[in-house]
Amino acid sequence: MANHQKLKEKILQAPDSPGVYLMRDSRRQVLYVGKANSLKKRLLSYLGKGLSGKTMALMAKAADVQFRLSANESMALLLEANLIHEFKPKYNISLKDDKSFPFVRVSGEKFPSISIARGKKYAPGRHPAGRYLGPYTNAKLLKNALRIIRNNFAYRSCRNMPKRSCIYYRINLCPAPCIGKISAKEYKRVIDNIILILEGRGDLLIRKLTKLMQDKARAMDFEAAARVRDRIIVLSQMRSAQGVNSRKGQLEDLKGRLGLDTLPARIEGFDISSLSGKHAVGSMVSFYNGNPDKNNYRRYRIKSFKGIDDYRMLAEVVRRRYSRLIREKKPLPDLLLIDGGKGHLLTAAGVLNELNISIPLVSIAKEKENIYSSRKSSVLRFPEDSPAANLIRLIRDEAHRFAVGYHHLLRRKELIGR
Repeated sequence: MANHQKLKEKILQAPDSPGVYLMRDSRRQVLYVGKANSLKKRLLSYLGKGLSGKTMALMAKAADVQFRLSANESMALLLEANLIHEFKPKYNISLKDDKSFPFVRVSGEKFPSISIARGKKYAPGRHPAGRYLGPYTNAKLLKNALRIIRNNFAYRSCRNMPKRSCIYYRINLCPAPCIGKISAKEYKRVIDNIILILEGRGDLLIRKLTKLMQDKARAMDFEAAARVRDRIIVLSQMRSAQGVNSRKGQLEDLKGRLGLDTLPARIEGFDISSLSGKHAVGSMVSFYNGNPDKNNYRRYRIKSFKGIDDYRMLAEVVRRRYSRLIREKKPLPDLLLIDGGKGHLLTAAGVLNELNISIPLVSIAKEKENIYSSRKSSVLRFPEDSPAANLIRLIRDEAHRFAVGYHHLLRRKELIGR
């Protein structure tokens, strides 16, 4: 009964957002994986009357439920399929009949096409069989998911490679390998990225793209870095549910995990960048309701000293930011995010104490991504794919990109004497 009461309480707290839920028994074994456009409405139905025999048997064994948010039900379909493949839950519909469910087929050509197939069929003597992902339980939702992916990761969908470009190239849905607009190496990178999304490994893709963005910024290719940044934001939205309801879900998750009193609608993130003590700069990015608010981004050149001291640089930037807000009688943010460890957190907290203001603080360390909070004594470990963790990473990475971009801008001005 205690387990059933705990399960009921978690169901009553379910977010009104698209996503996937995992029913687990008392031994933490996954019994069932399901998707829903509204997790709250779907899970509340498990507490109603008139349940089928199979559902009643499931609920008799279920002791806990977990949620994973998605941007919409179509993207939840991809996550559901991968979780079913990973856990093979007892109460899920069997997906062994290849003829009944759709797959995503990635052809085996030099420039692979992506299409939806019923069953793992291919004609001998034509193209290699390629790769099949799935199966998926809903063809309509699968088509919608591929449409979302293609809008951001353009790919070829034609059965046979044409000799001239088609309308999909003109509307930016195909990179036109048919007329040499993309190399085989670059196109393979696009396909590999799409496969990571389809396999539910978007967290790995975000890490790959973040490194690429940082490499582009270090090479002073800021336009390319900005394009990669935009792709990271889109990917985070696809995975972390950045629709109106889902953005609120991210913020609610962050509020709960940090023990905040109110929803952190306005979050400001800080990072420091320097090289050999020259052109030391700080950045402050602002997110409102989970989205970048670029009109409120700020850049700072370190003025109070020369040399390398992350703590002193961070203290200067935080002091300048909030002493000005106090002086101008402007509203303070709901949460501060610092790129760094516990020492950086304590440094920022000391400055806020000097200014006699109280703003919740959180920091994220670079390597193990340990999270520290001004309201918690011990290190926090969020589930890697939790909505709160994804939002923190997004703000941290944007603050880092903004700081590195400003640092390289100053170096470039010095080199060309401007």
